Amino acid sequence: MQLVSLIAVSLPGLAALGALLFTWMQVGQASKELRISEHGQITSRFNAAVNNLGSQSLDARLGGVYALQRIMQDSVRDHPTVVSVLAAFAQRHAGSSTKSLEEPLAAGRDDHRPEADVQAAIATLARRRPERDSGTIIDLTYTDLRGLRFTGKASINLPEVDLSDADLRWATLSGADLRKASLSYANLESAYLDEANLRAADLAGASLGGARFTGANLREADMTCGGGIPSETGEAEPAFCVDLQYAWLDDTDLRNARMSNADLREATLAGADLRHADLRHADLRRADLTNADFRGAKLTGAALQGAKRTGARGLPKEG
Repeated sequence: MQLVSLIAVSLPGLAALGALLFTWMQVGQASKELRISEHGQITSRFNAAVNNLGSQSLDARLGGVYALQRIMQDSVRDHPTVVSVLAAFAQRHAGSSTKSLEEPLAAGRDDHRPEADVQAAIATLARRRPERDSGTIIDLTYTDLRGLRFTGKASINLPEVDLSDADLRWATLSGADLRKASLSYANLESAYLDEANLRAADLAGASLGGARFTGANLREADMTCGGGIPSETGEAEPAFCVDLQYAWLDDTDLRNARMSNADLREATLAGADLRHADLRHADLRRADLTNADFRGAKLTGAALQGAKRTGARGLPKEG
C-alpha cells in the first residue's frame, strides 16, 4: 500500500521531469539546426563575396570586400580564412613592388595611391580583431603600397604583418601597431610612422630615408644590414644596410635597437632614447643628437663628425 502511494505521489514529478527533458532535447535540436543554417548562410555569403572580388567592376569588388568584412565580424570560425583571402586579394591587385620601385616618386610629394578596392581590403585587415587570427599571418610581401593611408580615427592593428620588400614610399602609418612586423628590405622612404609601435620589428636592409618616426617605439627593432647570402655562384651578395638619411627620429624609443652600420647622416635624433642600442660603425655625421641618451650604447667605429651633441648623454668625448 505504501509503495502504491509513493508511486502515485512521484508520478507528477516524473512526468514534469520527462517534459523538461523533452523540452531540453527539442531546444538543443533547434539550436543545432540554427547553427547549421547559419553556417550555410555564411558559406553562401562567402562564396558570393569571393565571386565579387573577381569581378571586372570596381563597385562589385568593393562590395565583395565589405561583404567579407561583415563575415569576419559575424563569424569567429571564418575570421582567419577571410584574413588570408583579403591579403591575397590586396597583394594581387596592388601590383608588384619589384616593378613599382623602378618608378621614382615626384620629389616632395606623393603622386600615387592604391586603388580603392585594395585600400578597402587593407583597411579591413588593419581594423580587424587580431586576437581572432589563430596564427594567420597577413602576407603583403613584394606589394606596391605607395601612398597607403587610412581615413578615420580607428586604430591600425597590423602586428606581425609581413611587408618584406614592399614599396611603402610616402605611406601614412602614424600610430599603427606594427609590433614584430617583418619590414626587411621594404622601402619606406618619406613614410609617416609618427608614434607607431614598431617594437621588435624586422627592418633589416630597409630604406628609411626621410621617413618620420617622431615619438615612435623602435625598441629592440632590427635595423642591421641585410644581404650577405651566398648567390648561385657561391659568392656572397653585397649587404644592404639600413638607409636612415634625413630620417626624423626625434623623441623615438630606440632602446636595445640593432643599428650597426646604419646610415644616419643628417638624421634628427633629438631627445631620442638610444640606451644600449647597437650603433657600431653607424654613420651619424651631421646628425642632430640634441638631448639624446646614448648611455650603454655600443658606438665602436661610429662616425660622429659634425653631429650636434648639445645635451646628449653617453657619447664619447670629441677628440
